[in-house]
Amino acid sequence: MMDLSTVEMMWVGIGFVGQSLFFSRWLIQWFVSEKKAESQIPPSFWYMSFIGSIVVLAYAIHKVDPVFIVGQGIGTLVYIRNIMLVHQAKKRVVSG
Repeated sequence: MMDLSTVEMMWVGIGFVGQSLFFSRWLIQWFVSEKKAESQIPPSFWYMSFIGSIVVLAYAIHKVDPVFIVGQGIGTLVYIRNIMLVHQAKKRVVSG
């Protein structure tokens, strides 16, 4: 990695940040599930999934990697839909 330019090193950093965000969603899910003593997927899981996938998608686009672009692009749509479902459920609870 010593022969990478400063810009490329920044992109590698962005890629690692995205992967770290994406991974941390599992830690959140695990923590919440342990706390409730049952398997749970909290709304924060979907937000972390979305944010992490956007950052990794930006890295994949920069690297022009069609495998990661397609994978993260499709995943991002799933995360957006789940966030929409979370908000719809909250509205139903509020409106009774």
